[in-house]
Amino acid sequence: MSRTVLHWFRRDLRLTDNTALHHAAQSAPQVIPVYILSDWKQNHGWTGPNRQQFLCGCLESLAKNLTTLGSRLILRCGKAEAELERLIRETGAEAVYFNRDYDLFGRATESRVQALCTRLGIECHVYQDSVLHEPDDVLTGGGQPYRVYTPYSKNWLNLPKPAARGRITSLGPPAGESITSLPLPTLAHWQLPASTAHLPAPGERAARDRLKHFIDSGILFSYGQQRNLPAGQTTSLLSQDLRFGLLSIREIYHRCLAAGTQAAAAHHAAAPASIQTYVKELAWREFYVAILWHYPHVFAQEFAPDWVGLPWPGTEVDFQRWATGTTGFPIVDAGMRQLLHTGLMHNRLRMITAMFLTKDLHCDWRLGEAYFMQQLVDGENASNNGGWQWSAGTGADAAPYFRIQNPWLQSIRFDPDGTYIKQWVPELKHVPAPLLHEAPKPGQPLAKGYPLPMLDHPTERDRCLAIFAKHKAERQ
Repeated sequence: MSRTVLHWFRRDLRLTDNTALHHAAQSAPQVIPVYILSDWKQNHGWTGPNRQQFLCGCLESLAKNLTTLGSRLILRCGKAEAELERLIRETGAEAVYFNRDYDLFGRATESRVQALCTRLGIECHVYQDSVLHEPDDVLTGGGQPYRVYTPYSKNWLNLPKPAARGRITSLGPPAGESITSLPLPTLAHWQLPASTAHLPAPGERAARDRLKHFIDSGILFSYGQQRNLPAGQTTSLLSQDLRFGLLSIREIYHRCLAAGTQAAAAHHAAAPASIQTYVKELAWREFYVAILWHYPHVFAQEFAPDWVGLPWPGTEVDFQRWATGTTGFPIVDAGMRQLLHTGLMHNRLRMITAMFLTKDLHCDWRLGEAYFMQQLVDGENASNNGGWQWSAGTGADAAPYFRIQNPWLQSIRFDPDGTYIKQWVPELKHVPAPLLHEAPKPGQPLAKGYPLPMLDHPTERDRCLAIFAKHKAERQ
């Protein structure tokens, strides 16, 4: 059959178990792969040099992998529907294939592309790919979306999981030389400064190596006991690979379960519980996807109606000290400096730093949400929004407003030896560990060049409770 189709790469930058790409390859002898670069310049509300640098590396890797198949990645820049229309007309493509996005921006773009295909009289095929279960597949008995994680997760865990597919081996001949392509992008494309962070290695091969290490090293088997400890590798480090689709969620799920079966046969007692804990984190990810899908207002305002309009009297000066890791609270500063140096932050530290900004500094959670999105390599709207609203006490299944973490207690509980703190706050490397977990005496900094704590936690905790209680009373 003489038929050409397009596969539009989005957040699925891989050749292995890529749902839309698999179906495109089955449907036509020639699949033209395309990626459409965004056309904003200099700054963006929810991305920055770290994530764009990682994207550049992933696109370079994808282009090389496509070349090994005898294909060629076509790069264009602009609005998706306009660039796809040009390419459809240039190639005579009879169909467009792509994987679904679940945030409100991606959904709006998809609607325009589907309308384009209808107008041109060609096929448009959209697939589930980045989640094990779509938002409308996990509903209450009454057909309503869940607002709380625990019942959602019980339903999610009991649903049969889709199988993973193999790697694409052929996409047919490449697009002809008359089909132009932009060069692979650098940060200059967005007029961004160079990233100074030490980022993870980009690309599908690097992601697959990380998954293999997570399983083969045994980190997966101790995940349940170690995951809250930020020193060393105690988690999968796959978040950016899920964000960009360098790995299939189906492959991660099934490989972890297969490893559990092998571990059980080897009498590894802790493995099943640890693997279940890890799988539940995948369910958390999809719970937040579902929240953003069903309640898109969370991207701009509080999920819980009681807290809409809650005042946040924190100052810009306070925010900047938090952002630069100079609060005088070692565990908070360590988390923020890890973010600045690597574009990543351990999940326990994401909670600690987010709650410190909202509950101790009384700064609007939206400021922190945006800052994380601009810094994180794995920045993803649903999970980031869900995590920030959880910490602020305003979201779905959020920590109650009166649950306010004490950063000193968090520090001693999760970094008792100060290993993590000393890695990221070198001014404190010679300070005895016990001193890192309690407020220093007035006027006596922990080390030369390190600031005194910028606030008294008990005082700010009481202030936070008063702000929430006053707002709640005024709304009744």
